[in-house]
Amino acid sequence: EPPAAMPAFRQVGEKQLPQEVVFMAWSPKRDLIALANRAGEVLLHRLANFQRVWSLPPNENTGKEVTALAWRPDGKILAFGLTDTKRIILCDVEKPESLHSFSVDSSITYMHWMEVTEESSVLTSFYNAEDESNLLLPKLPALPKNYAFCIFSEEKSDEIMKLLGDVRLNALVLGGSSGFIEIYAYGMFKIATVTGVAGSCRGLCLSGDLKSLSVITEIRDSSDSEAEITYFQLDTSLLSSYLPEVTRMARKFTHISTLLQYIKLSLTCMCEAWEEILMQMDSRLTKFVQEKNTTTSVQDEFMQLLLWGKASLELQALLMNQLTVKGLKKLGQSIESSYSSIQKLVISHLQSGSEALLYHLSELKGMALWKQKYESLGLDASGIEEAITAVGSFILKANELLQVIDSSMKNFKAFFRWLYVAMLRMSEDHVLPELNKMTQKDITFVADFLTEHFNEVIILICQYLKDEDDDLVSPPNTEGNQWFNFLKNSTHLKESPLLFPYYPEKSLHFVKRQMEGVIDQCLQKPADVIGKSVHQAVCMSLYKTAQSEDSTPQLFKLPFLWNDKTSNIHYVLFTILENSISKICILRRHTDTSRSVSNGILAVEFGNFLNSINESSDSRCYSCLDAHFYDDETVTVVLKESMEQEGKERVLAQLPLSSVYTDEDQDRELIWDSTKRLDEQSGEIPTRTVFLENQWRVLENMKAQYVSVNGIRKVSCVLSSNLRHVRVFEMDVEDDGEEEEEETTQIA
Repeated sequence: EPPAAMPAFRQVGEKQLPQEVVFMAWSPKRDLIALANRAGEVLLHRLANFQRVWSLPPNENTGKEVTALAWRPDGKILAFGLTDTKRIILCDVEKPESLHSFSVDSSITYMHWMEVTEESSVLTSFYNAEDESNLLLPKLPALPKNYAFCIFSEEKSDEIMKLLGDVRLNALVLGGSSGFIEIYAYGMFKIATVTGVAGSCRGLCLSGDLKSLSVITEIRDSSDSEAEITYFQLDTSLLSSYLPEVTRMARKFTHISTLLQYIKLSLTCMCEAWEEILMQMDSRLTKFVQEKNTTTSVQDEFMQLLLWGKASLELQALLMNQLTVKGLKKLGQSIESSYSSIQKLVISHLQSGSEALLYHLSELKGMALWKQKYESLGLDASGIEEAITAVGSFILKANELLQVIDSSMKNFKAFFRWLYVAMLRMSEDHVLPELNKMTQKDITFVADFLTEHFNEVIILICQYLKDEDDDLVSPPNTEGNQWFNFLKNSTHLKESPLLFPYYPEKSLHFVKRQMEGVIDQCLQKPADVIGKSVHQAVCMSLYKTAQSEDSTPQLFKLPFLWNDKTSNIHYVLFTILENSISKICILRRHTDTSRSVSNGILAVEFGNFLNSINESSDSRCYSCLDAHFYDDETVTVVLKESMEQEGKERVLAQLPLSSVYTDEDQDRELIWDSTKRLDEQSGEIPTRTVFLENQWRVLENMKAQYVSVNGIRKVSCVLSSNLRHVRVFEMDVEDDGEEEEEETTQIA
């Protein structure tokens, strides 16, 4: 036994925080704890001295009210849900930056991120195989420098890999108000929309073998101030029986959604380059046009200059004083560089992104055609075929934009070159002989530009990049195009699935939106099909809870769910009030819904282990305030002395399950009456009195109320009832010493 002076757990940090904490979650892999506070901030703290690593302040776009937090099982990404904007943000653990976000249809009240533990030879070979797309597709070009914040920029190419994470399937389960439950593979792509659960979600846990989903909900009648806490166990065996297929399909989906994001950002870059051109034109040319106040238009005056080689005095003054030779040269160069950057974005980014999209969709179609494997998951080949066609139409539209840019570049260049020479002559500067040569073709270009495009050239490209549904103002002229005429007159080719439909009237944005819509629709179907296959196996009403007067966030309140991956058992921890003492109850269910577990429900009460001065013979003197699973064998609890005395002590303790589940309990099984709530039959629940030996510690000078633990890292964080005072503990201090000693002896 440890000496009396040595408390069981070592305190490694304590802090009074400026804001009330509404959620806390330990990283599964490192000594880091994530907190969310009332102000809407998400904070990351280190175990040592509870030092802050970073904070992410609330913002208008993402939202200000954090209602759920979850770590990806590898600890590299933190997800949080915002109720005011109904958004889910995936954030990098290294720095407070959003890597990915998406909207949901309900305010999220709980999140659980799990990793699949099932093993099979098919899965192992899939995990170890090189992703073929990396071998077959060229690497996506990085976006320009000014997109440093996004995951596709030069500096962050590794972040896409971080976002996709390990190939082993992990799933983010979201629960919200009015029975909303969705499962996202890799935290990014929805693979199931679960229906048939009533109430607002208070807890979720998907088993490591994907066979069952445990849900705790709070069902509230509008008239009744009390809410009923209910436990549902849902059978999700479709996911477990098709695990290799679900993994492959989800992996493809994640690739496709990242590519759609890449294309969207590339288009944004193009629009910005185009706005740059407009600003240049606006500041120099348009101003110059507006200042002209005679009856003749600028176009006419330029035309006169082209035909007779002589400018009116007014035009001459405007050109020489307003625009100047130097200004014109600068304008020409900047417009040309903006044009070429748009061209580059279309060729390198839009086209390579779309080709990669075609590749993944075609692979997905191949999967959909393997009906015995993928049909029951809702993959639909005809829907994917439509998505492929939509991507083809987008590629055609991008090529059309290239041609438009090409022709307007020619006209622009010819016009600038001619005007430059004309202005050099006006200022009686020496004109280089190579600039002086102007062929008839050049003159035609300039004349074309002045008659047709002087105002239109801006509209031409602008209309492609506008994010509106309007048709193009001046669609490309297809008259006399032999291919078009051939298609028009050929009845068979018109309907051919081999030819991508072409929308001459529509803008690039419109075709992109149409493509996103079709892809979304075709990828939405599996989520509906898998969701419909999920059915309720068990529904138990646990207890009623009074409308809480205090404003404690729901996030902390019991019940707590845990999944023991090795023995495939779901545990539910909750408390039931009996004679003003909160007894902790443990409910056990097997993940295979057809199997039952012995000792389905047990209650635990704590014997007197604090040698208080007024030693009482009554052993039942502790109420349980909070309880969480520390690991598969241990539950961490916060207890409060329930005697009527001053200065009630709060205690942090470890409750080993071995002391709860002993062989002598076999005959004390609760005969469950499903017509009644559990708290109405609490007298029937077999109760076990446990005397803690040395795994406890009194929390002096702290009204401890809540605890968050991580048995992998052997740490815990206790939070006071005012939600501002935290203490952090290392839980297994002595054991570590022994382990180290053993290791050194082995080495020796």
